[in-house]
Amino acid sequence: MKWTKFRLRTKVEAEDIIAGALLDIGIEGVEIEDQVPLSSLEKEQLFVDILPEVQVDVGEAYLSFYVEEGVDVDLTLKRVKKALAEVSKCMDIGAGTIEISQTEDIDWMNNWKQYFHSFYIDDILIIPSWEEVQAKDKDRMIIHIDPGTAFGTGMHETTQLCIRQLKKYVAQGQRVLDVGCGSGILGMLALKYGADFCVGTDLDPCAMDATHENMRENGINKNQYQVWVGNIINEKTVQNQVSAFTYDMAFSNILADVLVQLAPEVVKYLNVGGVYITGGILKEKEEMVKEVLVDCGFAILEITEQGEWVSITGQKK
Repeated sequence: MKWTKFRLRTKVEAEDIIAGALLDIGIEGVEIEDQVPLSSLEKEQLFVDILPEVQVDVGEAYLSFYVEEGVDVDLTLKRVKKALAEVSKCMDIGAGTIEISQTEDIDWMNNWKQYFHSFYIDDILIIPSWEEVQAKDKDRMIIHIDPGTAFGTGMHETTQLCIRQLKKYVAQGQRVLDVGCGSGILGMLALKYGADFCVGTDLDPCAMDATHENMRENGINKNQYQVWVGNIINEKTVQNQVSAFTYDMAFSNILADVLVQLAPEVVKYLNVGGVYITGGILKEKEEMVKEVLVDCGFAILEITEQGEWVSITGQKK
């Protein structure tokens, strides 16, 4: 489907007021671009692999929205200009210019691929399905990843922290549990390093398709890796599926506030001595997660850092 994109140039201090004015005339789903530094909470909520480039904040902002093919573009433009004129009576909206362009769904689905290329995490090569392994990398540990819309290319600092911890503690023949498996990257690496079997869970249905596709790319069959969609914290069906086994290792690369809720559940499925690797923790939330893990019966083995992020590894007493 083709869409018409409207892009409004304004000032940061006017962006929320203009977004509200657009909502009043029936325009929802406004995209805001500015260079205002992210807060700690926003960084945690962003939690994406391919981070946006940050430029100097000069006080400018752009608001974009899309209308479907067949919508009267001239009428929409007239209504938007009227809304901007009303806002400009009470505040400075800056340039107030409007750009109009055409786009298609296929652009949104594929354009992100230009930003994801093969890269290394220590001795591991992470490579997307649309690139070829070079001769110089043939002897490396290789993971083929095409995340689709699921989280987990391995580029995010939190994923790299978890990968390094996984390499330290995984052992031959283990059963592992990945809560929030995303693209399946952690579970597949555990299997590559000798684990015998993995169960992954995720709230996002896209994670199941992404993980199954990546399993095929990496020669991992469904007898080695089961994936379930749902919330292990409160969905009985998922809990029953996971509890069919006990595990020697678990990992959750999610967010600190979710880890706090997960810890009492994950500990039930781990064998005594089982290792739990957590990621997605901003430094200021380290103590909060650490205290909950200890209260749930984990001895803290290690706390590692990369950038603003922390991974805490515990062992079930």
